[in-house]
Amino acid sequence: MSTVIFPKMAVVGCGLIGSSVIRAARAAGVVGTVAVADANAEHRADIARLGYADLVTGDVAQAVADADLVVFAVPVLAIGPAAAQAASGLKPGVIVTDVGSVKGSVAEALLAATPGHAFVIPGHPIAGSEQSGPDSGFATMFDQRWVILTPQDRKDAPYQDAVQQLTAFWTALGAQVESMDAAHHDLVLAVTSHLPHLIAYNIVGTAADMEEVTQAEVMKYSAGGFRDFTRIAASDPTMWRDIFVANKEAVLETLGRFTEDLQALSRAIRWGESDKLFELFSRTRDIRRGIIAAGQESAEPNFGRDRNKQ
Repeated sequence: MSTVIFPKMAVVGCGLIGSSVIRAARAAGVVGTVAVADANAEHRADIARLGYADLVTGDVAQAVADADLVVFAVPVLAIGPAAAQAASGLKPGVIVTDVGSVKGSVAEALLAATPGHAFVIPGHPIAGSEQSGPDSGFATMFDQRWVILTPQDRKDAPYQDAVQQLTAFWTALGAQVESMDAAHHDLVLAVTSHLPHLIAYNIVGTAADMEEVTQAEVMKYSAGGFRDFTRIAASDPTMWRDIFVANKEAVLETLGRFTEDLQALSRAIRWGESDKLFELFSRTRDIRRGIIAAGQESAEPNFGRDRNKQ
């Protein structure tokens, strides 16, 4: 039988990730009472209908009152303002975390808005889909996925105990947990997540804007690779707008390197340098195989998406 880690959990913002945190925590039996604060009235109605929260409110301070864990699951530029709204309701010893894809600026915003009697431990579960909204979450979202925590540089025992408690929580939800410096996190995620999304948004936009190819033809003749780009490009626009603004330094650094590599690839194609192309394609195929071997993706055809159709 699972042990309750947090008698009360408050989630601020209940879209895909926020609702998945609640579902997974409920399924694992590691939380008691769950309170949700969401600024969207339609979301609040959906949450109440779905029945996975004990309290649903638009008042952030009310939701976090007496909470042992507070999870901010709003877009990254909204985390600071939401934390400021929560500040008056935070009790001493509460653990405050988030699920944002940017950690440097978010950590600064949380620390600036949160009273000193709270333990601020920024976090990022590397999981998700292109879906959004309170009804899009699921309890297995974090199974075998990485959650990166970026704790403060504090050595005091109470803070370290809080980090261990939050680690135990995410582990109970099925995740693998690792700690990392916030700046390094932002650079790593710029490479592995933010730049791929930027490329997807751009390539789908380019295809839509090409006058020589009609939109109907783009839809009709889309191959698997392009369809995968459209799936990524269907991700929440507000969330990704905020990510690029909040992590602009790391994204621009990574984009600069990518642009240089793309120019080199263009030259190889122009001059028919087939050996260079083959070397690159072989190296990247090995990376794909490594991701599958690490359990971070399925080797099934169409990435396993057809398994429910059989």
